[in-house]
Amino acid sequence: MRIVIVAFEDVQALDVTGPSEVFSTAQRLGHAPYEVMLATPNGRAVRTSSGFQLLPTHSLDAVVHQADTLVVAGGAGVENALKDTRLIGALREARPRRTASVCTGAFLLAAAGRLDGRRVTTHWAACDELQKRHPEIQVDPEPIFVRDGDVATSAGVTAGIDLSLALVQEDAGADAARDVARWLVLFLQRPGGQAQFSAQLNRPPAEREPLRELQAWLPAHLDADLSVEALARRAFMSPRNFARAFRGEVGVTPARYVADLRLERARQELEQGALTVEEIARRCGFGTVETLRRSFRRRLAVSPGEYRQRFRTRGGTDGHRHSPV
Repeated sequence: MRIVIVAFEDVQALDVTGPSEVFSTAQRLGHAPYEVMLATPNGRAVRTSSGFQLLPTHSLDAVVHQADTLVVAGGAGVENALKDTRLIGALREARPRRTASVCTGAFLLAAAGRLDGRRVTTHWAACDELQKRHPEIQVDPEPIFVRDGDVATSAGVTAGIDLSLALVQEDAGADAARDVARWLVLFLQRPGGQAQFSAQLNRPPAEREPLRELQAWLPAHLDADLSVEALARRAFMSPRNFARAFRGEVGVTPARYVADLRLERARQELEQGALTVEEIARRCGFGTVETLRRSFRRRLAVSPGEYRQRFRTRGGTDGHRHSPV
């Protein structure tokens, strides 16, 4: 199972080394027979945006048709890499079992026509530009990674590790992915549906003081009546004026903002593992477990129970392990 990671001049180092460590650790621990290859367009060393060099094992032409999984890194050098006809041509002709990009590597896959008609993501700061350049694809700025058929794309930098763990899980199972995550001392393996930012960080503070105060009040009162009418009363505004002003200043409807806060809090409670699902549903304002379950299925594509099982912090290791050095 050859993993070919594609790098270029001024590549983001962690876009390369993060996935490489995940796959090679899975191989060392005996979970999957991976062979990790680092390829550059001409087979020569490239300088990373951090300043050090990466020495490839192959030129891309030599191994692109041998790849089981093709992973294209991103970074500051993407704009120049887009001008490399040899690189784009190789990506266009490749026929791996699955293709993935990390961060702005999605721009290279898009230029090669590999993302046409797909739902994808990339680094939050580049999502608008990717959509503008490639209207034939659907760019989702929220998730840390997106899987659409045999193509997977991730958000920036460390999200490539989460995507790689998901691919290990696909190949070798959830226990293998958790084992690799523990070995790399990762706090938890984040789900693809997890937002790149928290609900509050992802939205700007409102300009009007009553709306800003409401934003500050909401996280501690998620189990209250948070209907538009109730929120409007708290902001001393009419429901219609409140809904229009909130969306204009925050960027989403009040209902979507509240739903995002509730989902985020529920995820945090499930990860910490102290409360029952029933208690979480009540405290986060979902009311019933079924409402909580529907929200998780719709936004994260897993049930609350599956989320807790996969992403709750676990301790301990198996009896025998190789040295990490």
